[in-house]
Parts: sequence; C-alpha cells; structure tokens
Amino acid sequence: MDVSSGFVVLMGIGTVFFGLICIIVLSMAMSAICRSMGGAAPVVAAPAAPAAPAARTDAIPNRQAMIAAISAAIAEDMGTDISGIRILSVKKL
Repeated sequence: MDVSSGFVVLMGIGTVFFGLICIIVLSMAMSAICRSMGGAAPVVAAPAAPAAPAARTDAIPNRQAMIAAISAAIAEDMGTDISGIRILSVKKL
C-alpha cells in the first residue's frame, strides 16, 4: 500500500490537534471538579503594607575584609582582574 506524504502530514497535524483539544477538555473538566469540591474560596483581606524600616546605623564588622571578598567574587564571575573592580558603597540590609 502506497501512502502519500500529504496524507501522512494531515494525519500528523490531525493527531496533534486532537491531542491538544483532549488536553484542553480534560483541564477544563478537572478545573470544574476542583471548583465544585472546594466550595467558595475564603475572602482574605490584603495585608497592610509594612512601614519602611528605620535606617540602620550599625557599623559593619570587618568592612574591608567583606569588601575584598565581594570584589573577589565579582571579579571571578566577570572573569576580570580584581583591581578593575570598584565598589562605591555597601549598605547593611
């Protein structure tokens, strides 16, 4: 039996679209089942936005060592020399 290439293409496309339609129908059915079993979703009030934290004035211990470690990590990641890295400011969060 000789099957034309057009028939093969149409069967492939038809199979794909039939599968997609089945997935859509199954997901819609599962969604309806989950909604019917779950009942009404409880209404949750949106939490109030937290106030902005006060600025910290704590000194960072070993500041120079920390900046050296940060510079080394950045230089390693960028593949450059550590002398080409300049950190302008560091803030404790």
